[in-house]
Amino acid sequence: MIQPNRLTPDQYAENFSDIHPPFETTDAALVEANRCLFCYDAPCMKSCPTGIDVPKFIKQIATENIKGSAHTIFVSNIMGAGCSKVCPVEKLCEGACVYNFMEEAPISIAKLQRYSTEKAMAANWQLFKRKESTGKKIAIVGAGPAGLSCAHVLSREGIDVTIFEKEAKGGGLMTYGIAAYKVTPEFCEDEVNYILGIGGIEIKYNQELGKDISLADLQKDFDAVYLGIGVGLARQLEIPGEELEGVEDAIKFIYDIRNKGFNLVAVGDHVAVIGMGMTAIDAATQAKRLGAKKVTMVYRRTENEKPCTQAELDIAKLDGCEIIWLAAPKEIIGENGKVKQLVCSKMKLGEEDASGRRSPVDTGEAFILDVDMVIKAAGQMPFEELVKSYQIDNKNGKIKIEKEATNIAGVFAGGDCVNGGKEVVDAVQAGKDGAAAMIRYLSRKGAK
Repeated sequence: MIQPNRLTPDQYAENFSDIHPPFETTDAALVEANRCLFCYDAPCMKSCPTGIDVPKFIKQIATENIKGSAHTIFVSNIMGAGCSKVCPVEKLCEGACVYNFMEEAPISIAKLQRYSTEKAMAANWQLFKRKESTGKKIAIVGAGPAGLSCAHVLSREGIDVTIFEKEAKGGGLMTYGIAAYKVTPEFCEDEVNYILGIGGIEIKYNQELGKDISLADLQKDFDAVYLGIGVGLARQLEIPGEELEGVEDAIKFIYDIRNKGFNLVAVGDHVAVIGMGMTAIDAATQAKRLGAKKVTMVYRRTENEKPCTQAELDIAKLDGCEIIWLAAPKEIIGENGKVKQLVCSKMKLGEEDASGRRSPVDTGEAFILDVDMVIKAAGQMPFEELVKSYQIDNKNGKIKIEKEATNIAGVFAGGDCVNGGKEVVDAVQAGKDGAAAMIRYLSRKGAK
């Protein structure tokens, strides 16, 4: 039966407690920092999409220059605190650590990054001085990682920024789309406020592009516009029974957990999650932590082709989620309008597709899972209709850019609305790149 309020407040608190707790003492952080070899031409730095000088910030921790360490991180990634909690470090900085080749544990880079950035946020150290206002105004659509990163870089240069955000809170994916045991809504709000602390940035909430505001109005009122609208439309399964009660898309499921609270989100006894990306993992693990008796993840390829990281998959396994590889949803069977069973086709791998992965092929065999809830996490789609309505060059809704600029003069874009949905850290870098491109654009415009 699908129902909310399955657990006690203490059980919710335990299930959704910090999955990667911080260093408990300063000494613990110092010991870890002093393990670092401070490599020349450090591979950890090269593997960070925002180019954080990892050896430098760790050396600053080792010498107890915490404020300097936080500055080193924030100058490259103003969302360094949040990224320290959600980045897939095992395939980025920590995965590149030379200790991996010495059969030793890599440096806990994310944990050290969290150590100094959280101290900076707690003490509200404003480590950047805003230049005198230039009188230029830029509009940013979307207060997610790309938009916030872009805004902070622009504000540092004395450019006034107004962000238009469709939700009631800022943070985008960080606030609404990531498992609650990784980052809390309270932390996300603190991070947004810290970023705004530089001054010169205003966020107007409940302002949706195409509904409350138009691109034409923004072009008229501002010197340039940056689109950081992300992706947020769940890909449909397009199978019979998808309209039944108990079929939920993962984006909405995770959004509700973040927005409503644990006890108010209904979850089934036996839940099937379709997909194997990060969103699918977050949905599956949280369904289990909300009190589902059984959670089964269904993925149409093998474990070798999984989009999620091994660390994320391990979380799902430790939470007791079961996994069925080489299976794809075929039909959802209902009773009295509610989900009762999920029919799956057995798959095999065929030839490689455009992504370089072997395509799943239906074997003609099927099996049935008894479930009362199906969560769809088979990918996300860009806002194709919205993008096309403004005649913005795109590929299936993904905005096309050249040096961060769209085909419309003065309109720039970046983040998930361009790349189709990567990591938070990629969006942060896209925001930096967009800001740099707009600063060059304003300079050229002013020179005419």
